[in-house]
Amino acid sequence: MRSASTRRRPIRVACLLGACVSLTTIAGCGDKRPPGEGPYAELVAEFVPKIEKETGLSFKTPPTIASRTREEVGKFVRQQLESDRARTQLAGQESAYKLLGMMPDTMNLLALLQKLLEEQIVGYYDPATKVLYVVDGAAPALLRQTVSHELVHALQDQYVKIDSVQAQVDNADRQSAAQAVLEGQAVLLQLRMDPNAGPMLKMPGGWDRIRDAMKDAQTGMPVFSAAPRVVREGLLFPYLGGADFVRRFIQKRPEKELLLDLPISTKQILNDAAYFTDSNATRDLPVTVTLPAPRTGRVLYSNSVGEFETRLLLVQHLKDEALARRGASGGDGDKFAVVRTADGDALVWATAWDSAVDAADFLDLMGDAARRRYDLARVDFPGGATARQYDVPSKGARPARTVTLRLERVNGQPVVLYMDSPAKIGAALLDLAGITVAR
Repeated sequence: MRSASTRRRPIRVACLLGACVSLTTIAGCGDKRPPGEGPYAELVAEFVPKIEKETGLSFKTPPTIASRTREEVGKFVRQQLESDRARTQLAGQESAYKLLGMMPDTMNLLALLQKLLEEQIVGYYDPATKVLYVVDGAAPALLRQTVSHELVHALQDQYVKIDSVQAQVDNADRQSAAQAVLEGQAVLLQLRMDPNAGPMLKMPGGWDRIRDAMKDAQTGMPVFSAAPRVVREGLLFPYLGGADFVRRFIQKRPEKELLLDLPISTKQILNDAAYFTDSNATRDLPVTVTLPAPRTGRVLYSNSVGEFETRLLLVQHLKDEALARRGASGGDGDKFAVVRTADGDALVWATAWDSAVDAADFLDLMGDAARRRYDLARVDFPGGATARQYDVPSKGARPARTVTLRLERVNGQPVVLYMDSPAKIGAALLDLAGITVAR
């Protein structure tokens, strides 16, 4: 479900493929573009030593750069989005978002992502061919941004193997965390090498102003502006949230160590205490949550949500950023499944928590989010109650549904189970005793 770039990969909205889209509005360069292939060679010669100096890493092999027409880039994007693996991922992701009320029931996620990429794409680094591609006719400022950004990905690929990061399809939260580091480092280096943005980064509050400008620039993109919040925020997170993390990393440790110690959850990206500890042994590592097979139906798609998208879900329905941050904090791992039954699709989501207090808080907030998601009247539950049930009446083409939340202990750890099922099935969809939690 958390680039300036579009790569050959299964897609999570937060990570998008890997193509370089226009995020920044701060760039300094002349209007005159040198003729022929010269500018690419000149830009590579300019940026490679700067990247090596900033990162403390050297290119093992010289980077390769080539141009593509916008039509060729569009074809590449469509091929990535329409592969069997990508279609499976996107269909599952779309179903989960719709069941959680984060996306309209009529929206086609694949078509939306294709429009988004075609609206914004400027270039991409392809880890399969090890070539950096730039769209023909890019404006000089965007050309510099794209080449500097994607050269960072070319360097990263020589140390991390980007394909291996993209292959982590069974743990979307871990994949989002790694992608945030890759994109965040590329964004930050791109800015540090820019003659206008570089000095601003060193000023008090400079990064905040740049980040706001990058975010505001997206409002001028019609497809992006009209997309659901989960898509918009998911697309921005690897770049802006990732750059935030990388900035904090290089304040504490040498940048050359960044790719050797990737975060494994969005919780680690968002919270210093979860990642920056005295030793890896004391770092906050997520548990592995396993769901049993449903009593009826079949699992269409299963993955993790993580702290970042849990925040997005809560703020979508509660309309309160502070409450959403509080409710998502303290998560210790999760697993969800979209289940297809004869009576309609259901969603099962088990979240493990650091403490009983964190779990109880999430139980209350997620229950309220579910109530608001279906426009139900407030229900008063007894104090200390560890279960919530909301009976959702049929409305239009939507049959009646049952939303159930339970706080249980699994292997001594507090776990909140959330189920949104057709009313005919209700809470009987899953055997709670089959949930496991393990380090």
